[in-house]
Amino acid sequence: MWRAVWALIGASIAAFALAGCGAGAPLPPAQADAAAREREKQAFVEALKPRRSGRPVVVVLALNEGTETTDLLLPHAVLRRADVADVRIVAPKSGRVALYPALQVDGAQDFASFDRAHPSGPDYVIVPAMIVEDDPAVAAWLQQQAARGARVIGVCSGALVVGHAGLLDGRRFAGHWYDRKTLLKRHPGSTYVPHQRYVMDRDVATTTGITASVPTMLALVEAMGGPEKAKSMAAELGVASWSPEHDSAPFGLDVKRGSSYLLNKAAFWRGEQAQIDVQNGTDDIALALAADAWTRTGHISVDAASASGSVTLRSGLVLVTQPAREAATRLPLSASLKPVQQLDRTLCEIAARHGEARRDWVMQEMEYPGPGVAACAG
Repeated sequence: MWRAVWALIGASIAAFALAGCGAGAPLPPAQADAAAREREKQAFVEALKPRRSGRPVVVVLALNEGTETTDLLLPHAVLRRADVADVRIVAPKSGRVALYPALQVDGAQDFASFDRAHPSGPDYVIVPAMIVEDDPAVAAWLQQQAARGARVIGVCSGALVVGHAGLLDGRRFAGHWYDRKTLLKRHPGSTYVPHQRYVMDRDVATTTGITASVPTMLALVEAMGGPEKAKSMAAELGVASWSPEHDSAPFGLDVKRGSSYLLNKAAFWRGEQAQIDVQNGTDDIALALAADAWTRTGHISVDAASASGSVTLRSGLVLVTQPAREAATRLPLSASLKPVQQLDRTLCEIAARHGEARRDWVMQEMEYPGPGVAACAG
């Protein structure tokens, strides 16, 4: 069996090399033009400003069988915390949503009940990455909401889901670096925009990898609640800016990274069980970023532990938990750190435990430039 597995991995690595390493043609250099980035940010914010009277309605779209952890939890939590809109998680079926690579939540509203309550549709639909990118029910519902005037925001590989709904043809897009060639091939007339965390084209926005949800949601908060509200939320998250500025050049597969990618995806050695202790009021965003990062090392599976059963996170979302297991590794989640600081600390801990190469791969998957030196001190 192992001989066959390694043969498959070797063949796949060779395919990566022959295919240009999965990321397409070399990118032009990023331009350090702060004024241009500020203009791009303001244009994005203007394009997202509410068009209807009353309190905006935002849907975070989900697939019950598998939706990316941070892509779902972070937008939901940021918007709930900002209190600038009514926010719902909506899925084909009501109830639980399995998240990947870790965690599970409860409380999704099904399409039919949302449609009855909101016959005009939502103002915005945020589309995370999903384990099945071409689910027919998701695609049909998303098409319907776009036709009703909803602005659509595809986060990370949520761009693939947006594309299957027919909303990327002829448009400019960002997207996770790994999806670039696929999106260009699938969508005639589309144009990839490098070096921008978020891009808007005719009511459809897309973002780069997982951590781009931070600046994108802050821009949406600014559109709905104004710059001071966005500034306050940025301080809570632990970031100074929500500019679209981003250097795309460091992100992509070469043969070495290709082997890490395939081994992570195979994950046949992922035998270490780890838990993060949670309680009512645990910060959704810090939890999502930490669990996401640890699981993407390829060495660890992560779940949330609580002696009291399911807990209600800070946003009000219900998190499904498991009983604490003595044999499980405990992963730290510090209440004294802001969410992005928690991600930085987690990446430092991953490097200390699994090596810098493994940390760098996690940063590739999350499309995150990484922690500063100060984050790893002490």
